[in-house]
Amino acid sequence: MTAEASRHRRLVHGRKPRWLLSGALASLAGYIALAVLAAHQQFFAIDYGTRTWIRMLREETPYLPMVFITELGGPFGILLLIGAGVAVLLWRRQRRWAVALPALMAGAGALQAIAKWSIGRARPDESPWGFPSGHVLSLVVFFGLMIWLVATASRRRRRWRVLASALCTLTVVIVAFSRLYLDRHWLSDLAGGLTIGLAYLLLAIWVIEVVTVDRV
Repeated sequence: MTAEASRHRRLVHGRKPRWLLSGALASLAGYIALAVLAAHQQFFAIDYGTRTWIRMLREETPYLPMVFITELGGPFGILLLIGAGVAVLLWRRQRRWAVALPALMAGAGALQAIAKWSIGRARPDESPWGFPSGHVLSLVVFFGLMIWLVATASRRRRRWRVLASALCTLTVVIVAFSRLYLDRHWLSDLAGGLTIGLAYLLLAIWVIEVVTVDRV
């Protein structure tokens, strides 16, 4: 690679980390605001209103599918996703991300444990560790990374990239809904999982992109 090409790559990739860092900081600020409000029960009306609506919906819809759907964000489902993700990334010859993915998801697991412990908010069924939603946090990190790679590294046509990104987003939404449906989380718990997961993901991508550029 020539010096000019190297400088061009640094310029192009250097723009991404700045946007990523800004997005991470904005998401983190949103999470902190949500955490403070949730700790002081400021979402009482919204959370209980959503729970009442979900209870009415549950009386008219099958319960069993949601039990299986929600497991995608549980420990076993996450392990399956990591294994499948690593396999696909290796097949696509994206070894850097194949190595980074397990570490990224392990960090997400540690982050959710710390976040839940620090807030100490109960779930709707009074069991502990409600805020933020670990399922949402983990899936935002995993599928968010997949969307990032599809958008920036894939050479497929735009409509296929859009479709893949939409499917990833839909999966997160469906699993998040299952947590409400099964009465395992408040709506604000899901919002907390989304914001802290996005902040963590963007920061992680920013770090990896900066390290990659610095080694060119």
